[in-house]
Amino acid sequence: MPGRRTFRTKAIVLDTTKLAEQDLILTLLAESGAQVRAVAKGARKPGGRLAARSELFCESDFLIAEGRSLGIVSEASTVDSHEGLRGDLERVSAASAVCEVARLTCYEDAEDLFLFDICLASLGACEKAADLPHLLLIVAAYTFKVLAHSGWWPVLDSCVSCGDHAVAWFSSQAGGLLCESCARDVAGAEQVTPAEVQWLRAMMASTFAQLLEARIDPDTASFLASLAHAWAATQLDTRLKAYEFLMSV
Repeated sequence: MPGRRTFRTKAIVLDTTKLAEQDLILTLLAESGAQVRAVAKGARKPGGRLAARSELFCESDFLIAEGRSLGIVSEASTVDSHEGLRGDLERVSAASAVCEVARLTCYEDAEDLFLFDICLASLGACEKAADLPHLLLIVAAYTFKVLAHSGWWPVLDSCVSCGDHAVAWFSSQAGGLLCESCARDVAGAEQVTPAEVQWLRAMMASTFAQLLEARIDPDTASFLASLAHAWAATQLDTRLKAYEFLMSV
């Protein structure tokens, strides 16, 4: 576009907002880790050249012209459509929760290569997950990992309040695990079993590939996802609607 500076970047489509009759505002996680918002003109038009490349979860190579507040997508080519996530409610729900957390933890003009890489890896893991428990495990692990990277690291080796290693409770408000005594003074603390404590620690230390191979029962996976949801909602101080929907699937 004449008179406008353009830049090219690979990016993951995290969110879309309708604009006018046929356009979309895309919220993108660029490969630099920065958030980019740009208008894709005609992206809602069936058969439009940008339609398939502007879908949620899609990784595309974008050419974007800078505007006053929003960029304008000039060109786009698909890198990976993540087709395996589509047409399956559980996978779509898991990927939507990942993208919701990704959108809330990346910022304009704040580059962080880790954010793009871990989001891409988690979406790939959601495509490969064998069942709902493993999808929940991947989303929970992604949530804890990306928030820990952003500075919200849960204390998992001892009681966050007194340092006692005999822990049996978890509190997002307090910042991690609690002993029996300290948990009495913390409203909303969740009781956790030794096995669940080990899972919390394992999620932080394991790769997505390792988690996909792990054996986990549905109740444990659901509980871990609920803890991750509470952790994200508390630290980000916002309601996570996509995450809430995933928990109801």
